[in-house]
Amino acid sequence: SLLVNAAGQPRKEKVKLPSSLQGRKPNSIPNKKIEDPVAGKVNTSSLATTRQHLSGFHLIPPKVTLGVLKEGCTYVTTVILKNVGVNFSRFRVKQPPPHTGLRVMYTPGPVAAGLQVQLEIEIFAMVIGGEDTGGLEEISHDIEILTETEALLLPVRANILC
Repeated sequence: SLLVNAAGQPRKEKVKLPSSLQGRKPNSIPNKKIEDPVAGKVNTSSLATTRQHLSGFHLIPPKVTLGVLKEGCTYVTTVILKNVGVNFSRFRVKQPPPHTGLRVMYTPGPVAAGLQVQLEIEIFAMVIGGEDTGGLEEISHDIEILTETEALLLPVRANILC
């Protein structure tokens, strides 16, 4: 029960449920247009009675932390975008602005149900500000991935050694 703790005593503060139990994904914004008349649909009796939305993508890992990077070098990491729905789905990546040093490389096109695509996150480590930051400058940007049902946010964090 959420009203008592493991010892059977009443809880002093409210229990915060994880977003997966609340029926939503972290770092995602639902899209207003959910049904696409052009998209292929699966109409089987096993799916006709389910109430949950059977489409969407998952990011593996859900965030990228690159640690300390040397200024003037280029680094690349891979993120997997997996289609966890029952229909094929499309997506596109909103490229970050050039001043962040980030670029996302991927193969566009539909992703079949259960399959995945790789997103190559490339960062060119550069210091933008002219002020003295004590040798480290933090880079923080959320890459926006637009799908048919939602907009996923992929947080990318790094520290650049000046």
